[in-house]
This record gives sequence, C-alpha cells and structure tokens, in this order.
Amino acid sequence: MTGILNGLAGILDLGGPVVLILAGLSIVSLALVLYKLWQHALARVGRHRRLRAALDAHDAGHRAEALRLSDESRSHFAPLVGAALRAPQDAELHDRLMAESEADLARLEGGYRLLDSIAQISPLLGLFGTVLGMIDAFQALQQAGSSVDPSLLAGGIWVALLTTAAGLAVAMPTSLALTWLESRTARERDFADLAFARVRKSRTQPADPVGVAGQSPAHV
Repeated sequence: MTGILNGLAGILDLGGPVVLILAGLSIVSLALVLYKLWQHALARVGRHRRLRAALDAHDAGHRAEALRLSDESRSHFAPLVGAALRAPQDAELHDRLMAESEADLARLEGGYRLLDSIAQISPLLGLFGTVLGMIDAFQALQQAGSSVDPSLLAGGIWVALLTTAAGLAVAMPTSLALTWLESRTARERDFADLAFARVRKSRTQPADPVGVAGQSPAHV
C-alpha cells in the first residue's frame, strides 16, 4: 500500500499541477458514476417486467389484472402508468403524466453534462500539460548550451507525455460510462413513450367493464 502511494506521489510530482487537476477530475467522475448507478438501481431502471405484463393485460382487455400488476411493480414509472391505466380516456391527464415522466427522466440525466465536460476537457488538459513539459525540456536544453545531454531531452519528453496519458486515462472510462448511462436513459424514454401510447390506443377501443371493487364481471 505504501509503495502504491509513493508511486502516485511520484507521478503527481513529475506531472505537476496538471496531473493533480486530472486526479481531482477522476475522483469527481468516479463518484458521480457511482452515484448514478445507485440512482438507477433505486429507480429500477430497465426493470419493467410487471409493467409490461400490465400493459399486455390492458391490451387484452383485462383491466383489473392490469391495475393489479401495475400496483405491484416497483418501477419508477409504475405510479404514472397506473394512473394512466385508471383513466385511459382522460387526454389531459395523459399529457400531465407524460410531462411528469419527462421530469423523472431529467432527474436521471442529472450530472450527464458534468461527465461529458470531464470526458472532453481531460485530454485537453493532458495536452496542455505536455506542451508545458516540452517548453521546460527545451528551456533546459538551451541552458545546457553546447554540452547537450540527449538523456536530458528524452527525460523531459517522457515526463511531458505523462500528462497526455493521464488525461486519456481519465477521459476514456468517463466517456464509456456516460455512453452507457445515456443508452439506459434513452431506453427508459422509449419505454415510457410506448407505454403511454399503448394506453392512449385504448381510447378508440371499448373499455373492459369493471365493477366498483375493481373486479371483472362474472361470466354468464
């Protein structure tokens, strides 16, 4: 453990303030990705098995079964879809529910811009550190005069390139994580649009009569 800490301290010392800034950005990126994973798990993003079953029951005309399944679902869309199933003919309610679903998705997308900024600025910071390192290396060569040591230039170049590598090391996993999170949110939006479209479709179809207690009528 001490060796790892000493190695990191050596890298920070060689890379200077740019590597220190990149280290801070990597911590922010990791913390934000972990928070978004926790938020998605809490909202049960992508887990809509019961809601899909509820929509299938609704399409088949089994309204009571559809309501029961939507009430049992733990998806973050369950209250909205359940409200839509209870009033499939209310166009104004459906518009409000769709707006609420968009607000719910916007909360899931919170922090995406920061991750995108980290993914874009990290390579630029790394390149900036490399330019500064190259300037220092050539200044050292100039000060050496005629007694130029090739190892001096080589050492300055690899230290300068260290910041570029650090920037890419921060940017690449951040970009991959952001792309994955965005794809999950996009699938959630597609599911919400499809769910409300399937409920709206029932406006043109005869409703399945349900008793006051929410039970299907007895067969004759």
